[in-house]
Amino acid sequence: MPDNGTQIMTPVRVGVTPGIDIWTRPWDERRRVVELVADAGIDHVFFADHVSFRVGHGHDGMVVAAAVANLHPTIGIYIGVYLLPLRHPIPVARQLANLAEMAPGRISFGIGVGGDDRHEVEICGVDPATRGKRTDESLSILQKLLAGETVDHSGEFFEFEQARIIPTPDPPIPVYVGGRADAALRRAGKYADGWLGIWCSSQRYADSIAIFNRAAEEADRHVQADHGIQLWVGVGKDRAEAASFVGPAMEGFYQVPFDKFARYTPHGTVDDIVDFLAPYLEAGCRHFNLTPVASTAETGIEAIAEVGERLRRMTD
Repeated sequence: MPDNGTQIMTPVRVGVTPGIDIWTRPWDERRRVVELVADAGIDHVFFADHVSFRVGHGHDGMVVAAAVANLHPTIGIYIGVYLLPLRHPIPVARQLANLAEMAPGRISFGIGVGGDDRHEVEICGVDPATRGKRTDESLSILQKLLAGETVDHSGEFFEFEQARIIPTPDPPIPVYVGGRADAALRRAGKYADGWLGIWCSSQRYADSIAIFNRAAEEADRHVQADHGIQLWVGVGKDRAEAASFVGPAMEGFYQVPFDKFARYTPHGTVDDIVDFLAPYLEAGCRHFNLTPVASTAETGIEAIAEVGERLRRMTD
């Protein structure tokens, strides 16, 4: 999480979740899907992290990152977002250091405080009211450990002496803070390389970057910020067909009606999706983590590849 000097324009990157069902497929099919993502010119694959979400499902972000690292030699790997307050920061630092050894320069680490499912937090032995403070303390510890420091720490939640994690990631792992509350934005400005937005309008997105910038300035950080957004995307021949794909998928995952998400969920043709995302690009978003739902996983990947190419051309 280095300070990177004068702020400059960051290249546009696009990532994709390569099919909700990828981990139920045979190994050869998993590899083929990830190769399709890479061959399409998509920059990275990304995936969420849950311990026991809603009805008990989830994938551990670190485990999935290790699996993807061994499915392809070059594709970027973005954990977004990892529920940091549910874990102890020292084992997290160890896992990140090992991932960086397996896939140097390929790992991006997005963190969040969780909260969509209060029960998930509680069963991990964490008071939901402390999620933010735990995350801040953990980020401070991770920052030092991943820089190679030997750390003595006595805080509200963690206490230890002479903690050290080697080797340190080289190059450093970029860290992003996800969320839409002002607290998440201030946390990102204080600790992270950028903010990862979710469930917000393009105007709110632009306003949020200003909050990030103020927090970074108050922390005396000069960051080459790389802000992103994470969205589900419906792909179809028109908006109605696309909604028929993405709506049930989101309702099944979140247990909430799709109409609560529809205004934050681009769905339709590639033209529709690009038109939806362009204002975020203009507001300062430079990486897009997109979960496509289409007639097939392959159709979704191909559509996101085209979306990415068109967004990049807008900044040429």
